Amino acid sequence: MLPRISLDQWKALVAVVEAGGFAQAAEALHKSQSTISYAIRQIEERLGVSVFEIEGRKALLTRQGHVLYRRGKSLVDEALRLERAARNLAKGQEQELRLAVEGLFPTWLLLRCLDQFGAEYPETRIEFFETVMGGTDELLLSGAVDLAICADTLPAGHRGEVLMRYRAIVAAAPFHPLHQIGRELAMEDLKGHRHLVIRDSGLQRVRHGVWDVTEQRLTVSHKSTSIRAACMGMGFAWYPEDWIREELAAGQLKPLPLREGAERWGAMYLVYPDPDGAGPGARRLGEIIMHEARGIA
Repeated sequence: MLPRISLDQWKALVAVVEAGGFAQAAEALHKSQSTISYAIRQIEERLGVSVFEIEGRKALLTRQGHVLYRRGKSLVDEALRLERAARNLAKGQEQELRLAVEGLFPTWLLLRCLDQFGAEYPETRIEFFETVMGGTDELLLSGAVDLAICADTLPAGHRGEVLMRYRAIVAAAPFHPLHQIGRELAMEDLKGHRHLVIRDSGLQRVRHGVWDVTEQRLTVSHKSTSIRAACMGMGFAWYPEDWIREELAAGQLKPLPLREGAERWGAMYLVYPDPDGAGPGARRLGEIIMHEARGIA
C-alpha cells in the first residue's frame, strides 16, 4: 500500500508550523503560497482530519494537527538522514565505527574527541570498547575494530603512532598502614599488603602482572572500583595521575613514599588494524584523537 501523503506535503506542514505561517513557509520552501495551501488541504482531505484552525491571521495547530506535525517532522528528518547516508555511502564513508580504547587513556579527552567527531559525522554510529591490556590486542588482531588506542606495547605485526605519554604513581589512602611506617618505602615493604589490580579484559589474558608486586591481590574489572577500594584503605595501586587527580586533591589518596618505582611511565598509541583499508571516518577520528592528545602532551 502506497502512502496517501507525499513527503513534500509533510514538508509543507512542518514548514508552516516552524516558519510561523503559510506565507513564511512558502518563502522558506521557495514555493508559492497556493502550493503550500494546497498541500495542507490534501493532508486534511485524504486523512479526514483538521490540521489547522485560523484565528485572525494566524494558523494554529489543532489537537490532531499537533500529532501530525510531530510525526511528520520525524518522517522529514528521517528522509534527510537517509539522503545524507546515501551521500556518505557514495563517498565511501562508514556508517559505523568500532573503537577499542585502553582504559589508561583519559576518558574526558576521548569523549571530547567523540563529541567533535559526532558534530562532523552525525550519521556515523560509534561502538566504543573500553579495554584493559590484552583486550585491546585481541580486538585489533581479530579485526573487530576500525581503530584502537593501545598502551605500552603493540600487538605483533602492527604499527602505531605515539599519542601521548602518561605517568602512573603508586598511592593509597592516607590512613593505610604503609603511610604509617614513617620512612621511605622499599618494594619489599609492599609485599605484606594488598595490591589492587584491574583485570585484563582479554579472553586469553596473556599479559601477566607487569605491575604485580605481591601475592595479596584484589582484582576488579573497572578502575572506579579499584579507586574506591583504595580510598577505603583496602590496598594500594599504581594509577595514572589523570585517574586520581580529584582524590589526591581531596586528600582521599596520597602517593606512597616508595624509594624506587614510585612512578612509572608509559605511552599510548593510535593503531589501525589495516592502515591502507581505513575509511574516511576512521581516518578523521584518528586525526582528531591525535590532535587533541598531542595538544595536552
